[in-house]
Amino acid sequence: MTSQTNGLESLARPSRRNFLKKLLNGCALMVSLPYFKTTRAWANARAVPVLSGTEFDLTIANTPVNITGTERIATTINGTVPGPTLHWREGDTVTLRVKNLLTKETSLHWHGIILPYQMDGAPRISFNGIAPGETFTYHFKVQQSGTYWYHSHSEMQEQTGLYGAIVIEPAKPESIKVDRDYVVLLSDWTDEDPMAVFAKLKKESAYYNLNQLTIVDLFKDIVEEGLPQAIEKRHMWNMMRMNPTDLSDISASTYTYLLNGHASADNWLGLFKPGEKIRLRFINASAQSFFDVRIPGLKMTVVAADGQNVDPVSVDEFRIGLAETYDVILSPEQTAYTLFAQSMDRTGCVHGTLATQPGLSAAIPKLDKPVPLTMEDMMGAMDHDMAGMDHAMAGMDHSNMTSEQTSQMDHRLHDMAGMSGAVTNKKPVQVHHANTEFGASVDMRVDTPRTNLDDPGVGLRNNGRRVLTYADLHTLGGSPDNRPVSREIELHLTGNMQRYTWSFDGVEYNEAKPIHFRYGERLRVILSNDTMMAHPVHLHGMWSDLESPDGQFQVRKHTIIVQPAQRITFLVSVDALGRWPWHCHLFYHMHAGMFREVVVS
Repeated sequence: MTSQTNGLESLARPSRRNFLKKLLNGCALMVSLPYFKTTRAWANARAVPVLSGTEFDLTIANTPVNITGTERIATTINGTVPGPTLHWREGDTVTLRVKNLLTKETSLHWHGIILPYQMDGAPRISFNGIAPGETFTYHFKVQQSGTYWYHSHSEMQEQTGLYGAIVIEPAKPESIKVDRDYVVLLSDWTDEDPMAVFAKLKKESAYYNLNQLTIVDLFKDIVEEGLPQAIEKRHMWNMMRMNPTDLSDISASTYTYLLNGHASADNWLGLFKPGEKIRLRFINASAQSFFDVRIPGLKMTVVAADGQNVDPVSVDEFRIGLAETYDVILSPEQTAYTLFAQSMDRTGCVHGTLATQPGLSAAIPKLDKPVPLTMEDMMGAMDHDMAGMDHAMAGMDHSNMTSEQTSQMDHRLHDMAGMSGAVTNKKPVQVHHANTEFGASVDMRVDTPRTNLDDPGVGLRNNGRRVLTYADLHTLGGSPDNRPVSREIELHLTGNMQRYTWSFDGVEYNEAKPIHFRYGERLRVILSNDTMMAHPVHLHGMWSDLESPDGQFQVRKHTIIVQPAQRITFLVSVDALGRWPWHCHLFYHMHAGMFREVVVS
């Protein structure tokens, strides 16, 4: 999955003035566009097309678009970004003829859909890709219902617009009755060539980080903590070559955030009548952005996660990771509400309106302040004697430090951990590190990761709102497979921020061997995150049954977010023969090497 970079643009850093101007002006409109014709319209000029039935003709082409005031080329499906919303019915057999009008190979992957591996749409793994000028026919039976999505698995096409929503009607009558049903597809757009973005990250991983600490932040810390402690904290992070503000690789300095292809300035509108019940189907189709979603003044009842119905849970806010989907039910009482989704790094947002009639609006929240990572996010769980800290220290690169400096940092880390509130009296879980983790592609290892699922994540902790966590999610009906586990596999999510390399167990995809699953087995997968970034991990072709920390079935998902310094486990019923991708769904992490092939035989 590695890519070559040539002909790259200048690495001139984006100015804060342009960034602020972009925030104030919002993001320009992305609407449905006919092939090879630039269209720029205003709010809700055209909705995302909806295609229903069992046979579909989809054409992939390059289309000029104007989102930010500058014309760029998008990769479109039937001329639109996002592509058409596809409505299927559980039990039907669908046929999708995909024609490629690009000059390069393309593909479509049906994310979270259970199907034969030859129909999965991953070039070089499940099929050969769709060559220029050719048409490939996908043909499979729909075996599930709920909210899903589709996207390209070729080169950088997902970042340039090649994605769309899927809504599958259940074979039996829907148990949840609603008056309105809306797809809310969130995504990110950049006017830059994605290869240029990737090259900048490889040269300087913090290039797009607008939250980096400044002298002003130092003065604030001095006032709040005192001079010695403020200096000690800065020195600790510098010696570890880590950045507590490293929340997202790419920010609103280049990204424009979209809601159903609309930017905030266009104010996407979802109409309703007083007394109606509304279903919103949230999909995170972005390349690199986590979103924190809320509708001020309105509770949301989460009823489905990744297409699977769950016990209803009422929340004020939820974080939706890349490739995840959540269905929520609303019962609005006022005439207008703001649908608000802010990026995890708090550099930007996108918002729309739910209202009883056009022209109405509600107050738009301010962006929350960015919250830096804590010692818990770096080290995971640490028992009272701080042994976990000592182990974690051993996994860091101290090549340029003297033994005295290392010892000094040990003491600073112990002090900082006590301040962070990360220390717990619960004995942490010990993990095993593969020999391949001890190399240049890994700049951090966590020996005592935390295992809790009740953490909403950095920036959402104790914010005064009821925030969804994985601990709240319980698939209706419990576990679909109660067989005992026959085997375990442990993998670590690894990386080196300075080099911008990402991997499993310190091995990037181009150097990795396939992982073998045995057909028919009930497998436990252990994932430990040895990095300071959250990773959405997606296994193609099979469900991932997330377990609670005590080993009980929690929720069935197709994409699982593993938070920094966290260890999670999930079970897989290996019921799909063939070859399947397994990767981080952060787009640039996948292309930088956090990708494996799974062979089921």
